[in-house]
Amino acid sequence: MGMMKKAQAMQAKLQETQDELQRVEVQGESGGGMVRATMSGKGDLKSLAIDPSLLTPSDKEMLEDLIVAACADAKGKAEQAAAEKMQALTAGLPLPPGMKLPF
Repeated sequence: MGMMKKAQAMQAKLQETQDELQRVEVQGESGGGMVRATMSGKGDLKSLAIDPSLLTPSDKEMLEDLIVAACADAKGKAEQAAAEKMQALTAGLPLPPGMKLPF
Protein backbone atom coordinates (compact mmCIF):
# COMPACT_ATOMS: atom_id res chain seq x y z
CA MET A 1 0.00 0.00 0.00
CA GLY A 2 2.80 2.43 0.87
CA MET A 3 4.36 1.93 -2.55
CA MET A 4 1.08 2.84 -4.27
CA LYS A 5 0.80 6.07 -2.26
CA LYS A 6 4.41 6.94 -3.12
CA ALA A 7 3.70 6.34 -6.80
CA GLN A 8 0.62 8.56 -6.69
CA ALA A 9 2.52 11.30 -4.85
CA MET A 10 5.31 11.07 -7.43
CA GLN A 11 2.79 11.32 -10.27
CA ALA A 12 1.24 14.41 -8.67
CA LYS A 13 4.67 16.02 -8.23
CA LEU A 14 5.57 15.18 -11.82
CA GLN A 15 2.38 16.85 -13.10
CA GLU A 16 3.04 19.87 -10.90
CA THR A 17 6.57 20.13 -12.28
CA GLN A 18 5.30 19.86 -15.86
CA ASP A 19 2.80 22.66 -15.18
CA GLU A 20 5.52 24.79 -13.62
CA LEU A 21 7.79 24.28 -16.64
CA GLN A 22 5.01 25.55 -18.90
CA ARG A 23 4.96 28.79 -16.87
CA VAL A 24 8.74 29.25 -16.74
CA GLU A 25 10.09 31.52 -19.47
CA VAL A 26 13.67 31.60 -20.73
CA GLN A 27 15.17 33.97 -23.24
CA GLY A 28 17.80 33.20 -25.85
CA GLU A 29 19.54 35.75 -27.98
CA SER A 30 21.88 36.15 -30.90
CA GLY A 31 23.60 38.96 -32.74
CA GLY A 32 24.54 40.65 -29.50
CA GLY A 33 20.90 40.79 -28.40
CA MET A 34 19.55 42.01 -31.73
CA VAL A 35 17.35 38.92 -31.95
CA ARG A 36 15.68 37.54 -28.82
CA ALA A 37 13.53 34.44 -28.55
CA THR A 38 11.43 33.70 -25.47
CA MET A 39 10.38 30.09 -24.80
CA SER A 40 8.54 28.24 -22.09
CA GLY A 41 10.46 25.76 -19.98
CA LYS A 42 8.91 23.07 -22.17
CA GLY A 43 10.37 24.61 -25.33
CA ASP A 44 7.30 26.36 -26.75
CA LEU A 45 8.22 29.60 -28.56
CA LYS A 46 6.37 32.44 -26.83
CA SER A 47 7.78 35.52 -28.55
CA LEU A 48 10.43 36.73 -30.95
CA ALA A 49 11.93 40.25 -30.91
CA ILE A 50 13.98 41.56 -33.83
CA ASP A 51 15.89 44.83 -33.81
CA PRO A 52 14.45 47.03 -36.60
CA SER A 53 17.91 47.65 -38.06
CA LEU A 54 17.97 44.02 -39.21
CA LEU A 55 14.82 44.37 -41.31
CA THR A 56 16.44 45.04 -44.66
CA PRO A 57 16.07 42.78 -47.71
CA SER A 58 19.83 42.51 -48.14
CA ASP A 59 20.17 41.02 -44.62
CA LYS A 60 17.47 38.36 -45.08
CA GLU A 61 19.79 35.34 -44.78
CA MET A 62 21.66 36.79 -41.82
CA LEU A 63 18.37 37.53 -40.05
CA GLU A 64 17.17 33.98 -40.66
CA ASP A 65 20.41 32.63 -39.18
CA LEU A 66 20.10 34.93 -36.17
CA ILE A 67 16.52 33.76 -35.55
CA VAL A 68 17.59 30.12 -35.67
CA ALA A 69 20.50 30.84 -33.31
CA ALA A 70 18.31 32.73 -30.83
CA CYS A 71 15.76 29.91 -30.81
CA ALA A 72 18.51 27.34 -30.29
CA ASP A 73 19.91 29.38 -27.40
CA ALA A 74 16.47 29.63 -25.77
CA LYS A 75 15.82 25.93 -26.33
CA GLY A 76 19.09 25.03 -24.62
CA LYS A 77 18.14 27.19 -21.64
CA ALA A 78 14.65 25.64 -21.55
CA GLU A 79 16.15 22.15 -21.54
CA GLN A 80 18.51 23.14 -18.73
CA ALA A 81 15.61 24.54 -16.68
CA ALA A 82 13.64 21.34 -17.25
CA ALA A 83 16.60 19.17 -16.27
CA GLU A 84 17.08 21.13 -13.06
CA LYS A 85 13.39 20.82 -12.13
CA MET A 86 13.35 17.10 -12.86
CA GLN A 87 16.59 16.55 -10.94
CA ALA A 88 15.07 18.23 -7.91
CA LEU A 89 11.94 16.11 -8.27
CA THR A 90 13.77 12.80 -8.59
CA ALA A 91 16.42 13.48 -5.93
CA GLY A 92 16.76 10.42 -3.74
CA LEU A 93 14.87 8.08 -6.07
CA PRO A 94 16.66 4.87 -7.01
CA LEU A 95 16.52 5.45 -10.78
CA PRO A 96 18.92 3.64 -13.09
CA PRO A 97 21.69 5.84 -14.59
CA GLY A 98 20.55 7.68 -17.71
CA MET A 99 16.83 7.19 -17.02
CA LYS A 100 14.89 10.39 -17.52
CA LEU A 101 11.42 11.39 -16.41
CA PRO A 102 8.91 11.70 -17.91
CA PHE A 103 9.49 8.59 -19.97
